[in-house]
Amino acid sequence: MPRILLLGAHGQVGQELQTALTPVGDITAYGRDKANFTAPEQLHQIIAPVQPDIIVNAAAYTAVDRAETEPDLAHLVNEKAPTSLAESAKQLGAMLVHLSTDYVFDGTQSHPYTESDPPNPQGVYGRSKWLGEQGIRQTHDSHIILRTAWVYGQQGKGNFVKTMLRLGAERQEVRVVDDQVGTPTWAKDIGDAIASLIRHWSTLDATAKANFYGTYHFTNRGVASWYDLAVAIFAEAQALGIPLQVKQVTPIPTVEYPLPAPRPAYSVLSNHKITPILGQPASHWRDALRQMLQTLSP
Repeated sequence: MPRILLLGAHGQVGQELQTALTPVGDITAYGRDKANFTAPEQLHQIIAPVQPDIIVNAAAYTAVDRAETEPDLAHLVNEKAPTSLAESAKQLGAMLVHLSTDYVFDGTQSHPYTESDPPNPQGVYGRSKWLGEQGIRQTHDSHIILRTAWVYGQQGKGNFVKTMLRLGAERQEVRVVDDQVGTPTWAKDIGDAIASLIRHWSTLDATAKANFYGTYHFTNRGVASWYDLAVAIFAEAQALGIPLQVKQVTPIPTVEYPLPAPRPAYSVLSNHKITPILGQPASHWRDALRQMLQTLSP
């Protein structure tokens, strides 16, 4: 079994990856306490003793709005640290699997973004993630960059689903933006997709691996606005007996909920490239949401 080093192990995707990757390889999992991405120059001395065959990076600076006032920190964690990981992976002869985001796109399209569409990030967070991708590509050929979007899960500190459940338990009315469109994606499904990519990679010869490396998109299927997602969260939660006070969900335009960082108005990602590798289409976002909420129901 390959030796896998998982970084960012304590986040919502990282915790799912620990479960998903356990049958795939011999895992060493490090969180922020062990692998500090604010000190990229120190990462190699942490990675080298593990001698991994595969490095999976689920660590990132994800505070989208705070990044506007902390650009140096965002670029340190999202650009310089992944580039350093790529340097280490190259030295060790390891493959690097790195998570990226829909925020590398500007959101002006009206059809799903493919891996070959030109990125045009609009905020500090998106730029830092795009430059991190570029650093990896320019440093180490043996990489997989997996872009995903609108991530939520039962693990980790906070996400839109958990926020809506909290507000829905406290308030009778919740106001939610309805003019930003994307695909809600369950962290567990991301973990399973990465495990599938690694399984497939392990069956390939050197020539096939060279063709396999590159950038992939993965989300759940379907399209929703944040308003659509909030309505679905409350409907599914009520059906499961999760206590709520909310009586009304009110759609509002983005201009009525101004935030420091710009958001893509449309950031649906195409799964066309990855689906044949996974062997089946991803779950629809509503089905995945229901499964996630079942893990929280009383």
